[in-house]
Amino acid sequence: MNPIIKRTLSILSVAGLVAAAGCDKGWLEPKPQSFFTPENAFNDAAGMRAGLVACARNARIEYYGDNPPILTEMLFSEVSVEGITDKSGPAQDLNLLITPDNTAFDDADHSRIGYYWREGYRGIKYANSVITFIDNAKWNSQEERNAILGSAYFHRALRYYRLANQFGDIPVPLKEYNYPKLDFQTVKREVVLKKIKEDLEFAEKWVSDNVNRGEVTKGAVRHLLTKVYLALGMFDEAITMSTTLINSGTYSLMRNPFGATKKNVIWDLHRPENKSLGENKEGLFMIIDRFGDGQFDGGIRIMRQAVPYWGTYITTPIGRKGTADGVAANIEYVQSNFIGRGIGRCRPTPYSQYEIWDDANDLRHAKGNWMNMEDMVYNDPDLKKPSGTNPPDTSYMKNLRLRHPVTGALLCSDTIRSWFGWPQYKIFIPDAENSPMQGGHTDWYMFRLAETYLLRAEAYFWKGELDNALADINQVRTRAQCAAYLDASQVNMDMILDERARELFFEEPRKTELTRISFLFAKTGKVAENGKTYKLDNFSDDNYFYDRIIANNVFYRTGIVTNHGDKYTISPYHVLWPVPSSAIQANSSARMNQNKGYVGFAGNVPALDTIPIDK
Repeated sequence: MNPIIKRTLSILSVAGLVAAAGCDKGWLEPKPQSFFTPENAFNDAAGMRAGLVACARNARIEYYGDNPPILTEMLFSEVSVEGITDKSGPAQDLNLLITPDNTAFDDADHSRIGYYWREGYRGIKYANSVITFIDNAKWNSQEERNAILGSAYFHRALRYYRLANQFGDIPVPLKEYNYPKLDFQTVKREVVLKKIKEDLEFAEKWVSDNVNRGEVTKGAVRHLLTKVYLALGMFDEAITMSTTLINSGTYSLMRNPFGATKKNVIWDLHRPENKSLGENKEGLFMIIDRFGDGQFDGGIRIMRQAVPYWGTYITTPIGRKGTADGVAANIEYVQSNFIGRGIGRCRPTPYSQYEIWDDANDLRHAKGNWMNMEDMVYNDPDLKKPSGTNPPDTSYMKNLRLRHPVTGALLCSDTIRSWFGWPQYKIFIPDAENSPMQGGHTDWYMFRLAETYLLRAEAYFWKGELDNALADINQVRTRAQCAAYLDASQVNMDMILDERARELFFEEPRKTELTRISFLFAKTGKVAENGKTYKLDNFSDDNYFYDRIIANNVFYRTGIVTNHGDKYTISPYHVLWPVPSSAIQANSSARMNQNKGYVGFAGNVPALDTIPIDK
């Protein structure tokens, strides 16, 4: 690792909000490791850029590893649920498991709410280090300084945008602290959004698109600023900013096959080797992950998360174990080389598997791009052998069946975990490190121009300009070879969110966006497609977030029970996540508020109308 980056990462571990969340006070004891300080590390452009590397690396973690945090965003929505069904702990019974104390269980067997709080503020701390010492450095020009500052503002704004739509009212540190701070106060969500709007407006003037992939681009700034404008109800500004981005000439939707594969545009768009290709004009903000860079052990592991647990629980019509997901020498057909070895954690709902697909020509759901269980075969080599007095099983190398062809009996004993379809075009990431494959190293889209079109469509919807909204939705649809929608009068939030679900699986933070939209329904009083209106004064009791999930997610709506006996539940107050109790308890010199629906809410004080500025 670059020594400047290494030294900077060490410096960035000084006390801040993240440190305040811990109970061990041993970190307060002075243990000097070197003579590096922020003042002498951030003394030139190279040191500042190293600070931005820390920000970028922090952002990457969300999509990588086992049970990556993005899955928690997805299970608090209508598109998927937690599919692990052989133990308690995974976030299924949300009424039971989502508590301020349980956020401490930030691991593969629990929700990753604790990650979002911890890493959100850690990313803010990294950005604040650059912002705080921006004028300590020697700059070649004011333009160079402002571009670095704008990039730091972007990283800070990105974290605050997420936190404000995950937790609502939150503390807002705006500087680097070199001392323990235990008196953070909760600031109103609207105030947070207004602050990051101002910062992003500065960044938009100075950040360039002429940067390396993985660095902050002007396109990324404009995209995030569009989201912030939407969150604030500034719909005209959202339209102007998104239009500026779309018409900039730097970015465009990919509409034809490209890259090395040239299979079809949807497949090509999501190939690891094509995501950051110069020819690809769609990516606005990229997460960079390459084999051998030492960043993510084992890569993205997305096939492990989003492919069914197909090697177990599936039998042939005569009752023999049908599938083998290993790579033993006697397996003639190693299916895991084509689809990976999944554990079924990211279990799509019928809504995202079937109900939203309204055009048979849609490349995002077409055979080859989308996989169904029936596309797989019985490949267990033992099927070729006699079993007792019975001859070999004739099902060998024939397509899987869900039910017995005569009796109709289920041939899969856990249909939650082991029987569902998935978007192969996104999920298939060749894996050179794991056998069976789990999903290897790949760049990933955090922001992509297709979403910009859907954000502008949403802004037009809020303004009642339904013809314009429809035109933007159709830009995304027709690229996927769907027929264009023709009736603008049918445009509503349901249509927009359906298109987001088709296009942005495993990319968008679905819970964040549903909460942002729910705040807007409550703020504007606009009638939703369900015929209801909402209010801010009872937001945690009655909101669009919950009503949409219940309407479209059968697991939560009907309380489906897993084989282990765990029931799927969700409540309206889950529109906002609980602030970790450890953070509240460690903040001993001031009150940090808890959200309604969780233990500790009764002790709240009014959230601040302004952001405290520490001298």
